[in-house]
Amino acid sequence: MNSMTYKGYLAKINFDGRDSIFWGKVLGIKDSITFEGETVEQLTNDFHNAIDHYLADCKKEGYCPDKPYSGKLTLRVPPGIHGEIASAAAHDGKSLNKWVADTLTKVVHSH
Repeated sequence: MNSMTYKGYLAKINFDGRDSIFWGKVLGIKDSITFEGETVEQLTNDFHNAIDHYLADCKKEGYCPDKPYSGKLTLRVPPGIHGEIASAAAHDGKSLNKWVADTLTKVVHSH
């Protein structure tokens, strides 16, 4: 995935060939933040400005901005799968957390 981060916010980057413009959307928050630019430099600047504006607007309006994901994930799986995951982690010589994080990273980056 083509992405950018700023102040902990992650954005997915796209290219519109019809208009010859890069555009991005911040992921992982309920609010909608988008930005664009004809060059990578313009895109980066607009992304930074969009996040800074979002944070300033939240402060001005008196509400808490959506925060990027913390990195903590609560996951519920059937006990049998839990056991299989634990066995796979032990087989690989990893902690359960490390094995799950590595496996999820591989899956996400395979798309």
